[in-house]
Amino acid sequence: MSVCGEAVGAGSLPSELVVHIFSFLAAPDRLRASAACSHWRECLFYPALWPRLRLSLRVSPAERPRLEFLMRKCGWFVRELRVQFAADNYPTGGGGAAAGEGAAVAGDGEAPPPLSPRWLDLLRTYLELVLCVLSSVRNNRNLQKLSLFGDISILQQHGAISNTYLGKVDPDGKKIKQIQQLFEEILGNSRQLKWLSCGLMLQIVTPTSLSSLSNPIANTMEHLSLLDNHIPGNTTLITAVELERFVNLRSLALDFCDFTAEMARVLADSNHVPLHRLSLLVHSVSIMHKSLDNMPKDENWQALTRNSTNLRVYIMAFDVKSDDMLRILKPSIPLERIHFDSYVTCVSGAVVDLISRQYDKFLTHFILMNDVIDMSAFPDLSDNRNEDPLVLLAWRCTRLSLLAVHGYTVWAHNLIAIARLRGSDLKVLEVTEESIEFDQGELADQDVDPVHNFIEQVSLGLGRPWHAVMDIELLSVFTEPTRHFYREMQSFSEGV
Repeated sequence: MSVCGEAVGAGSLPSELVVHIFSFLAAPDRLRASAACSHWRECLFYPALWPRLRLSLRVSPAERPRLEFLMRKCGWFVRELRVQFAADNYPTGGGGAAAGEGAAVAGDGEAPPPLSPRWLDLLRTYLELVLCVLSSVRNNRNLQKLSLFGDISILQQHGAISNTYLGKVDPDGKKIKQIQQLFEEILGNSRQLKWLSCGLMLQIVTPTSLSSLSNPIANTMEHLSLLDNHIPGNTTLITAVELERFVNLRSLALDFCDFTAEMARVLADSNHVPLHRLSLLVHSVSIMHKSLDNMPKDENWQALTRNSTNLRVYIMAFDVKSDDMLRILKPSIPLERIHFDSYVTCVSGAVVDLISRQYDKFLTHFILMNDVIDMSAFPDLSDNRNEDPLVLLAWRCTRLSLLAVHGYTVWAHNLIAIARLRGSDLKVLEVTEESIEFDQGELADQDVDPVHNFIEQVSLGLGRPWHAVMDIELLSVFTEPTRHFYREMQSFSEGV
C-alpha cells in the first residue's frame, strides 16, 4: 500500500484509526496487537478503550509489577473497577504445627497459635496490593462502580488473623490506617459512584466510612454491599440512620446480623425506591458475636415487600445451627436463592421442609454443602424415605432451576423422582457421586446395572444427558463458597 509514493505501515496509521480498530478487539487481543509497534502501544490505553477493568489477582509479590502498571495507566479514568484478591495454595497450619492446628481459634486468655512465615508473607503482600489499587483511584472522579473482594477472608474464617498477627506485618497499624483513609478519600472524591461493593476485605471499611460520601452521591447510589466478618464485637458497618440517605438503593448486601428490623422499616418507607435485590450472609461467627434479637420480624418483611413488590432475597448460611435457621426464615421473606455451607453443623430435614413450604412461589436456587471428613457417614435428611425433604422441595417449588448437593445422603430413587418432577426446567442438577446411595433391593437386582439404570432414568427425567459429579474440586460452588457467594451476589444484583 502506498500514498503519494510512500509506503504506509502499521505505525503510520492515525491514532484515531488504531483506537477504532482496538475497540473491536477483546482485551487479550488488544494486548497482543499493541506489540506491533511503539505507536500502537501508545494507543492501547486510550480511556475510551478501558471503561471497565476487572482483575483477579493472586496474592503474590510477582503480581505487583503488573498491577502497578495497569493501575498507573487506567486508575485515573476507569469507570468500573472490579478487583478480586485470591490467595492460591493457602499454607496450612502454623509454624511447625500440623495441618489444622495452626488454624485453631485461641480461647480466652490463651496465646494465639503461631503463624508460619508464609502466612505472614501472604498478609504483608495482600496489604501492599490493596494499597496499590486504592492509591491509584483515589482521585478518579469518573468512577461509577467499585467492587473489591478479598479471598484473604479465609484466614479470618479459620481464626488466624488477629491484631497480634497484623502487628507483625504492620507495626503501629500504619498500613491499615492508610488503607482506610484511602478508601474514605475515594468515597469523598466520587462524583458519579452508583455501585459500591466491598466483600470480606480485611479492615477496609469502618463504621464511619460511608459518612465520607456526600449526600448527593448517597442519594443516587443504586447498589451497596458491605460484608466484613473482622469487625470486633457487635459493631456494624452501616446503621439504619445512615441507610436513610440511600433513597435510590435497588440492591443491598449485608451480614444478616446487621440487617435489623429498623433497617427493614427504613427501606419500606415510601421515600425509598423499591428494593429489588437483598443478599444476606449468615455466619456462625457473626451470630456468636452479635445477636439475632434485632432481626426483622415477619411484619417487617411484610411491610418491606408491600413497598418492594419485586424484591427477591438471596441467603448464604455458613455453619448456622438449624434452630437458628428456623428463627431466621420468616414466612414473608421472598426467598429466591439459598446456599447452606457447613464444616461443623448440618442442616436438618425440618429446615429443608420449612423452605419448601414457605418459599414455593419464589425459590429457584437451592445449594446444600457439607464438607465433612468422614465420607462414609453422610447425614440423611429424611427419617422416612417415602417423604424425602429434597423430593418435596422439587415437588412444591415449581420454579426450582438449580439444585446442588454434596455431603448429604441422596437416595438414587429420590434423585430420579426429582428429575422427573422438575424435568428440563431444572437447568442445573449437581450431586457428587459419593453423596448418592442405592437401596439394597436395587443392588441385588442382577438383571440390570443399577448405576447405569439410575443415570439413564435421571437423564430421561431431565430430558438431557446427566451424570453425577465425579470430583468435587471441579465445582467452585463447593470448594470456594465465599467466592461463589460474591459472584452470585454480583450477578444477582445486576439482574435488576
